[in-house]
Amino acid sequence: MDLQGGPYLNMKALCSPLGAARLCQLAMGCAVIAMVTHSAGFSGSHGVFCMAAWCFCFAMSVVVFFLDATRLHSCLPISWDNLTVTCAAFATLMYVTASVVYPLFFVRIECPYAGCHVRDFRIAVTVCSILCTVAYGAEVALCRARPGQVVVGYMATVSGLLKVVQGFVACIIFGALANGSEYSHHAATIYCVAVYVLCFTLTTLMVIMTVCGRTKAVRCMSFDRFAVVCTLLEVLLYLSASVVWPVICFDAKYGSPWRPSSCPQGRCPWDSKVVVAVFSFINFGLYVVDLIYSQRTRFVSSNTRANPRV
Repeated sequence: MDLQGGPYLNMKALCSPLGAARLCQLAMGCAVIAMVTHSAGFSGSHGVFCMAAWCFCFAMSVVVFFLDATRLHSCLPISWDNLTVTCAAFATLMYVTASVVYPLFFVRIECPYAGCHVRDFRIAVTVCSILCTVAYGAEVALCRARPGQVVVGYMATVSGLLKVVQGFVACIIFGALANGSEYSHHAATIYCVAVYVLCFTLTTLMVIMTVCGRTKAVRCMSFDRFAVVCTLLEVLLYLSASVVWPVICFDAKYGSPWRPSSCPQGRCPWDSKVVVAVFSFINFGLYVVDLIYSQRTRFVSSNTRANPRV
């Protein structure tokens, strides 16, 4: 028992819908890693990505569950609510990606010559990965701010969750840019890369400010207004990049509107340019939605509460 007469452990971390979701994350995540290392296996860059995503999310969930159950998060100079919902949203996106990539590259309907043992394990890995995705999504749904509530954790709002998705999409864009996109051949495409980097930096900055409880760091304006100003700037920048990139890359004067027949599979610059163009439009749409919701969000900084640590 602690000095206030309560239990040392946070029983809500165990006996609550949120605790049940986190326990499911741990169980399914452990099952996925165990089955992959035991018999399912992985290989190549796609397999390494899936395994890295599963291991990272599992380790993150263990730390979050332990700190919440022991209440040790109160010793950290962070906004706990903002951190946990950010981790859950990021893990959801990672698991969604891995749950699509792994069966796409490793699961086959027919049995290999060695029998169906490996195939069955890979199917089980896919099922557990999907279940873990649902568990992380359930945590996001349970932590998300409801209409009419006083919003304390910015990352629990629609705008906050969109920040995580925007950053994740930007990482996909960076991966495509690094995969032989030939962006350095034209000044216009270099400008687009600068736009992606700047917007990703602003988005990451806002996430870090809220997680670290530094929403009062902008002295000349409230955090609400700062978020709206940054989002408007990001919308304008992404609008320009979403127009410039496809014009330069797919116009016959600068590039090719059609995929070259001699382009190698998996290392084709044209494919990387298509990925960048598609996800640029996706992120532009996300920033527009974010701007709309930012107008309706009234964020109450955790620093104004009696307890500075959320």
